[in-house]
Amino acid sequence: MQAVSGRHCSGGAGMGATIKAAKKHWRLWPMAVIDTETTGLHSEQGDRIVELAVVRFEEGVPVSRWGLLLDPEMKLPPDTTRITGIRPEEVEGQPRFAEVAATLLEKLEGCLLVAYNVPFDRGFLLHELARAGSSLPAGSTWLDPLVFVKEMQRGQGSMRLGTVAKRIGIPLLEAHRATADAECAGLVLQSLAVDLPEDLGEVLDLQEQWEAKQNAERAGWRGQRRERRVAGSAPLELDGPRNSLGAGYPHGDELDPVRYMFLRRAGRG
Repeated sequence: MQAVSGRHCSGGAGMGATIKAAKKHWRLWPMAVIDTETTGLHSEQGDRIVELAVVRFEEGVPVSRWGLLLDPEMKLPPDTTRITGIRPEEVEGQPRFAEVAATLLEKLEGCLLVAYNVPFDRGFLLHELARAGSSLPAGSTWLDPLVFVKEMQRGQGSMRLGTVAKRIGIPLLEAHRATADAECAGLVLQSLAVDLPEDLGEVLDLQEQWEAKQNAERAGWRGQRRERRVAGSAPLELDGPRNSLGAGYPHGDELDPVRYMFLRRAGRG
């Protein structure tokens, strides 16, 4: 995948001044929607980004797309190819993350940052930027459509990006490829925004509350599953998130679909 040129967000160091001055609905502010495809699940254990994309939204619509394959500086695992379709020969000769870090930061500067499952993408970005001797823009503000989806579509089935997009009526033509996923995530957030507060501070408070609630639920489901295993009974696949997220949810007690696929492949799902 070749990089697609586009404008980057501007507005000085971070979103602080922009947030204080803005009077229009937050969904109309400049947004940088980020997606990464990776060699695995654990950035802290050495997994790397193999594809990176930033889609810029202005006034609620995508206006530019920047996406490219990266040399992960390690062997590309078969699971990455199976999930994304990215083959080892495609990343040969591609730039390393450190070579594009400055461009990435330009595209994030002054924007609300968005990712579908923020902890995953932000974690990988932080580790890659640290390797490159850099960091995210100061005062970065993140929005996570997945947190809102889990509450606003609770009981409606799978929380996978493609399934959520289909329910809303948003096309996702190339799932698990960074540019397509980033644009889709931005459109999902825009769709949800009409039912969320207009004030960014209120939305961030709501996101924090819902995320804490979801983390507590997830910890509870995992605890119940461990108790069943200790008691010698097989875990019931219908427990936990199937009851809370809907009968169509296919991933047991793992709420991150990409993580589920990796763990299942490794015999841990």
